[in-house]
Amino acid sequence: MITVLEAIKLSTEYLEKKQVESPRTNAEILLAEILHCKRLDLYLSFDKPLSENELNLYRESIKQRAMRIPLQYILGYVEFFGLKINVNQNVLIPRPETELLVEKIINDFKSIKNLRILDIGSGSGNISLSLAKNLENSFVTGIDISDKAIEVAIDNAIKNSVANVEFKLLDIMTEEIFNQGKFDLIVSNPPYVSKNDYQTLEPELKVHEPRVALTDNADGLTFYNRIITIAKNILKQQGYLYFEIGKDQHEIIYGLMNQQNFNNIKIQKDYSGIERMIYGQYL
Repeated sequence: MITVLEAIKLSTEYLEKKQVESPRTNAEILLAEILHCKRLDLYLSFDKPLSENELNLYRESIKQRAMRIPLQYILGYVEFFGLKINVNQNVLIPRPETELLVEKIINDFKSIKNLRILDIGSGSGNISLSLAKNLENSFVTGIDISDKAIEVAIDNAIKNSVANVEFKLLDIMTEEIFNQGKFDLIVSNPPYVSKNDYQTLEPELKVHEPRVALTDNADGLTFYNRIITIAKNILKQQGYLYFEIGKDQHEIIYGLMNQQNFNNIKIQKDYSGIERMIYGQYL
């Protein structure tokens, strides 16, 4: 019988050959999921033999990871701002840097009552649900162009017991966006990878994550332009606009917001020192 330690070592070597980043970590996380334990618990069970069923399940998950299917899709979920967000290949996998955007908004608006928030490109619902869960006096509307993404988001709302949120199938490039009323705050993590940069992405992104959630098939600025332009018609007076942005986009987006009469525009860096968030107020 193969033990926990032997299975991890063999899987690590295999994933390393397949050029999977952090192969040992991936091997341990996948095995911990199958054994229904914490990753650190594996270190107390190195000599434990795996059953035939556990070994078969583990081999299948390692095989999927070797095909560069993202770890989160194999697990079926990701932890995001204290919530368990289910994910599949119909939605973009939430990233840790997006938690900074959520945290900033919560800190800025935690004392405001009757807050109406619009999340454009809501995907799995991670931003919408995190804000709704932590801003109890708010109501969040998440919109997305993908009906499959809306299904995932609604399911996540139910599983996380978040009631002050709704998800709608809506294309911001249509006039329907103007029929949703006025909002105190708009937040968006839109597709910001340019057409050229998309071709250089790792297989996990390029092959498996939804293209529509990653790139605008242009210069990466299409949705910023659209949202900034229409914001004055869907924001309340003195409303706010918050964006997650791509690397080296901050100066251009700052200029676009400034041209549309946004004030007090601020930029914030992520954990890696990259300008990742920009926000401002419409006066």
